[in-house]
Amino acid sequence: MVEVKSLTMRFASQVLFEDINLKLDRGNRYGLIGANGAGKSTFLKILSGEAECSSGEIFIDTGLKVGVLGQDQFAFENFTLKDAVLYGNKRLYDAIKEKEKLYMSEEFTDEINNRLSELEMISAEEDPTYEYETRCEKILSSLGLFDYDKLMSEIETSDKFKVLLAQVLFPKPDVLFLDEPTNNLDIDAIAWLENELNRHDGTLVVISHDRHFLNRVCTHILDVDFKKIREFSGTYDDWYIASNLVAKQAEMERDKKLKEKEDLEKFIARFSANASKAKQATSRQKRLEKLDVSDIATSSRRDPSILFRLNREIGNELVELKEINKSFDDKVIFKNFNFKLEKGDKVAVVGSNGVGKSTLCKIITGELKPDSGSVHIGATIELGYFAQDTNNKIKGNLKLYEYLQDEKNKDLDEIRKCLGRMLFSGAEQEKAVGALSGGEKHRVALSHLMLLKPNLLVLDEPNNHLDLEAIIALGEALYKFEGSAICVSHDRELIDAFANRILHLKGDGEIVDFRGSFEEYRESLGEN
Repeated sequence: MVEVKSLTMRFASQVLFEDINLKLDRGNRYGLIGANGAGKSTFLKILSGEAECSSGEIFIDTGLKVGVLGQDQFAFENFTLKDAVLYGNKRLYDAIKEKEKLYMSEEFTDEINNRLSELEMISAEEDPTYEYETRCEKILSSLGLFDYDKLMSEIETSDKFKVLLAQVLFPKPDVLFLDEPTNNLDIDAIAWLENELNRHDGTLVVISHDRHFLNRVCTHILDVDFKKIREFSGTYDDWYIASNLVAKQAEMERDKKLKEKEDLEKFIARFSANASKAKQATSRQKRLEKLDVSDIATSSRRDPSILFRLNREIGNELVELKEINKSFDDKVIFKNFNFKLEKGDKVAVVGSNGVGKSTLCKIITGELKPDSGSVHIGATIELGYFAQDTNNKIKGNLKLYEYLQDEKNKDLDEIRKCLGRMLFSGAEQEKAVGALSGGEKHRVALSHLMLLKPNLLVLDEPNNHLDLEAIIALGEALYKFEGSAICVSHDRELIDAFANRILHLKGDGEIVDFRGSFEEYRESLGEN
């Protein structure tokens, strides 16, 4: 269905990937993975025709519908939600809109009647069952959007992205190219999308940092590494296990060769001047010249080392909320809400967008006052907060290590080492924080928490903008953390890694407090 031949992409002197040859078949769903900056989005844009490659060719079978997830959330501000979705099939959209305009004519000439007949033919070709309206509404409602005639300019930015997702799925394309489709989706919407994509019988190429999503959806993995794109048959976890095994074997082989190289060098240095050993030394010199340790490459990815330590041990009194009430514009968020955090609790806060997850974090951290009720924070609590709008808060011209220096974190050497663990090299630490990407800013924010050494972590969607390796490292760090944690996330793999208590905000003040893992909670609902 899609064939890539001798593809190379360069930016000035930098080579992203070269001489790529792939055949992407019908019925296969490919997860495109790689470190941030490896070229995943660029490759997807080349596949979809949005970007030109330096050399090589892309072939897509003629007659196939190609769907590309739009990234401009403000491109349809004057459209209703339903019309924005319908625009996913532009031929059908144009025909329907022209028909509506012609039917408003004061008189029906032969020319208008003939044109209406042509437009009816187009509509029948594109929508033979005349169900476009029902399908648009069904997709939107599945994503939690019900006001179909509302203008795009009147909805939240996160909801605009949902409409773009509905738009690309609406025409049921044969080939789907999706870049981060789970962004701004809650767990229920992600589950719906997984089911939709699993029914897709064409070709799918998707970029995602959601490991659970990749495991549920993908039949193959395309790994962007070493300027190559290598195909692997299986899920993300299958690839992860296999790649780590290969890396371990490569490391052992490399160590073996390095030891042999060291032994040969010692022998040559010791005996090259000895006439009786000269022949052996010459022979080993030739072996040494042939021994290439650089041909065994481990992965170019680097895993961050996230470690949350405590300044002081946490006491028995942590956080208690009593009779909390909070509303915004008559929308009830919390109604007589009671919550007590116990020692050892690792709480995952889940729920649809807009139900109050961030509001809860802000009430606990004191950034927001409840309308009524009391918030008690224990005397031993030292709180570390990762806000959802972290990207907007990290700005300015301070260098990374300067930004992290404050009254509590004065040790420059410790700060530099911490940044190093979060994959910022010495040169990268000289960057201005305001010039960092979203993922880099999140790694700086996590560095700050590591230096702060709180005993209670309140994290509001910390995995946003992080790559898969960083999300896995974050999950492990939260699991090993000796304090307590409250974490808002839509990432099931992250939640499964650490949570022993689930707080499900269902909307209109309804909250489920479940003691157990997320998997156990889903089982209790009959959803696994």
